[in-house]
Amino acid sequence: MADQDQNQANSGGNPPAGGAPTPPPAQGGGHPPTPPVPPAGGAPVPPPAHVQHPPAPAGGHPPVPPAGGAPVPPPAHVQHPPAPVGGYPPVPPAGGTPVPPPAYAQHPPAGAYPPPGTPAGGFPPVGGGAPIPGGAFPPAGGGAGAPIPPPPPEDTTPANFQLGAKLPAQLGVPVPKHELNFDQNNFLRLLAGSISLAKDEKKKIIESLPKLKQSQVDELIRIFEEEKEKFSALSKKHVPQLEKLAQQHYNEWMDLEGEYQQASKSEEDTSKADEIRKNLGL
Repeated sequence: MADQDQNQANSGGNPPAGGAPTPPPAQGGGHPPTPPVPPAGGAPVPPPAHVQHPPAPAGGHPPVPPAGGAPVPPPAHVQHPPAPVGGYPPVPPAGGTPVPPPAYAQHPPAGAYPPPGTPAGGFPPVGGGAPIPGGAFPPAGGGAGAPIPPPPPEDTTPANFQLGAKLPAQLGVPVPKHELNFDQNNFLRLLAGSISLAKDEKKKIIESLPKLKQSQVDELIRIFEEEKEKFSALSKKHVPQLEKLAQQHYNEWMDLEGEYQQASKSEEDTSKADEIRKNLGL
């Protein structure tokens, strides 16, 4: 029995009496080391403690604690509050007074009754200020102001503007021979004063008189008289435009008379030349 104890002592399994325990030799193969045998009559030696690492959180592994030091706590994850509707609140400065979030106007829910004190026609405007009466628009530029007076009523009194007032008493456009019954001077004045026909159209009517019927001439006179009455019933605000048109058609009629006079003189000269040649026997 003494020989067996001596062999165990020589193999290094037991520590020397009264000394520090000798750590066991490292063994390979992936097996844990064999715990040392406690000395005779001494306190048992506890096995080496294995450090239990916490599971790695999502997003990365925690730092490895230093040997023999206190374990490093995992990094705290900042919990951000949900962003408010309309944008994120401002970030407070480092070490300073936090910035209060922006104030949002509190509107009552749809279909709710307005709070007490609300004027008729809607809710009070955002940001304070005097309430706007129901159905009215704020004055231009904001703030309280005198109401804009309505425009004065338009004067619709007839100006009695007469077409053809600038024409001379005797018109120089000859009327071709015809078999119709009408006042030629009145017909020419109505035709010359009309602001609905151009110069060429007036000339065409004059030249076509021998081919027209009595009913057609009567209808033309009726149209010209109706035109004259309608323009005379317009108010004063239309007078400047009427004067401009009347002057334009007056100038065109004067040009038409000049063309007829030039044509009449040319015919007269031709007739005189023919008579002279006839007298000379040519």
